[in-house]
Amino acid sequence: MTAEYKVHGSVAVITLANPPVNGLGLATRQGIVEGLGRANADAAVTSIVVTGAGGAFSGGADIKEFGTDKSLQEPNLLSVIAAIENSAKPVVAAMHTVAMGGGLELALGCHYRIAAPGCAIALPEVKLGLIPGAGGTQRLPRVLGVEAALNLIVSGEPVKSEMIGAVPGQKLFDKMAASAEALAAEALAFAQSVADVRPLPLVRNLPCKHPEGDAYFQFARNMVKGMAKNYPAPAKCVDAVEAATKRKFADGMLFEREVFINLMWTPESRALRHLFMAERAASKIPDVPSDTAKREIKSVAVIGAGTMGGGISMNFLNAGIPVKILETKQEALDRGVATIKKNYEAQVKKGKLKEDKYAQRMALLTTTLDYADLKDADLVIEAVFEELGVKETVFKQLDAVMKPGAILASNTSTLDVDKIAAFTKRPEDVVGMHFFSPANVMKLLEVVRGAKTSKDVLATVMAIGKKIKKTSVVSGVCDGFIGNRMIEQYSRQAGFLLDEGCTPQQVDKAVEKFGFAMGPFRMGDLAGNDIGWAIRKRRAVERADMKYSRTADKLCELGRFGQKTGAGWYDYQAGKRDAIPSDLVNKMIEDHRKELGITPRKISDEEIVQRLVFALVNEGAHILEDGIASKSGDIDMVYLTGYGFPIYRGGPMHYASEVGLFNVVQAMDRFAKNPNDDAAFWKPAPLLAKLAAEGKAFA
Repeated sequence: MTAEYKVHGSVAVITLANPPVNGLGLATRQGIVEGLGRANADAAVTSIVVTGAGGAFSGGADIKEFGTDKSLQEPNLLSVIAAIENSAKPVVAAMHTVAMGGGLELALGCHYRIAAPGCAIALPEVKLGLIPGAGGTQRLPRVLGVEAALNLIVSGEPVKSEMIGAVPGQKLFDKMAASAEALAAEALAFAQSVADVRPLPLVRNLPCKHPEGDAYFQFARNMVKGMAKNYPAPAKCVDAVEAATKRKFADGMLFEREVFINLMWTPESRALRHLFMAERAASKIPDVPSDTAKREIKSVAVIGAGTMGGGISMNFLNAGIPVKILETKQEALDRGVATIKKNYEAQVKKGKLKEDKYAQRMALLTTTLDYADLKDADLVIEAVFEELGVKETVFKQLDAVMKPGAILASNTSTLDVDKIAAFTKRPEDVVGMHFFSPANVMKLLEVVRGAKTSKDVLATVMAIGKKIKKTSVVSGVCDGFIGNRMIEQYSRQAGFLLDEGCTPQQVDKAVEKFGFAMGPFRMGDLAGNDIGWAIRKRRAVERADMKYSRTADKLCELGRFGQKTGAGWYDYQAGKRDAIPSDLVNKMIEDHRKELGITPRKISDEEIVQRLVFALVNEGAHILEDGIASKSGDIDMVYLTGYGFPIYRGGPMHYASEVGLFNVVQAMDRFAKNPNDDAAFWKPAPLLAKLAAEGKAFA
């Protein structure tokens, strides 16, 4: 059992004990019901308290049971709540720290509730593409009021208990404890005070109405559909809360359950649940135990004050970690610091950052022109030009000045981390930390593990990634790591589509309609088309067999590098980022087709999306086989947090599994027959072919 039972005088206390957040797994549910039975059978017990051990009342469902038979076994949460409601003796929920999802629904089923200050209250199911499924949409409006409850349910965001407790007329809490420390004693006293009160109060018996019901719910429906058009759950939250106001409680519960079960089977919910699990799994490295000793990171040095160096520095300043930036010239340092100040001042102006916080962060920032001044830093991150010779110069100097045990990290996006590590006498201390631009905004951090990177370095960097609020994903060493190695195949397909009849805007629109934040050509203009040009020049030497469309090179030969030059695949007006279709570019593409002797054909949006996305999938399968990524969920996390892949589709590998790997392989066979494509690339990766033949999906 993961629920403890103790009697204190006349009060039985059932304590949920399923760390870390007292998830309501099968054993916990059984323990609650057993405890209720013991308390009701004991004549000396007159009331019951339900609380949680450690750092939570309850965080809701036990994620370890997601997708297993245990999640379906009786007693389910509905049965547990029914047992509480039917208890002959009053049940008091003593809530602290976290009461979310099923944990909050459990408390709503109790006869009384007492809460400690600082308890996070939430029904976050909407973030998994679901609605609350154990009475949350029916009970919460009865204790908070319809509008406040719906706002909480639709947002899924937590609200502190003291804020709710201060709302006039709220019935969620019968009492607020003086402090978290006082909760246990106050809960016992409160339970004794209500021991003889009859009838026992039930939330289900409270009235639930809205004075302008139809108009309010239509307004709410319009709002959530506008804000979450690709997600069915928010609109269904509105439907369920409306049912609470218009149906008998039992009928409302049936409606809620029906909606919950139907949403469970939607691709959006499957994608969001996959994301939930993959994000937690990304931090787990198969051969690096969670208790691996970590190095202390009290100060950070950053080499380079450009766009990346400044953005990287802001992450650590935001986390309260001192940063020293090194540059070769004072003017470059001054420009970099000015940009950091400008970024913070913009946040202050928008009300996102307080002046005192801004001052605190800038006080943590120092600069230098001398490598010797970095000698005491615990972590140094290089963010200089993406050229191996430049990296060599930097790392040899770092090797000479950095203290023993300091971690030496490179922000390289494509280069060989093992070669960079070999420039030092301490390759075990070298690791890749690939931030994505803008580094102070983008969530993804690719942590590149070299052949000699020590386990404690890897564990430390993953921990520091969490501290600076990044989603950290481990990659092995290869050209481009996970994200850029895959995006190259995506970009190659985009180029071939131009050769065959598409315009840049047609490709971008099709991909953006699919859900990407930005199509490949708008993305190229934002990142800088000269970056891809440099990679293709390197490819011409290293892999002369790799086929590309010449359109991208021709674009760069015209000096159209993107937004920074005011012209790329699109035209741009000064001071604006609106992508304006370019007649010059479209003419250049048409002339290129004529040179190749290609007659343009009409290409459907479906083909555009499949070729781009399945190119990611096939390369992702190769990456898994090569051991560059340890699991398909890591690849999905890279694309969801770093490349704008639509969250409601769950990432390229999950999406391929939803489509069916057999269907993916069939489409790839069709693409291989296209004379203007790269037939060799469309040969399915062995792992993909194997899974498709066996009728399986990516794990």
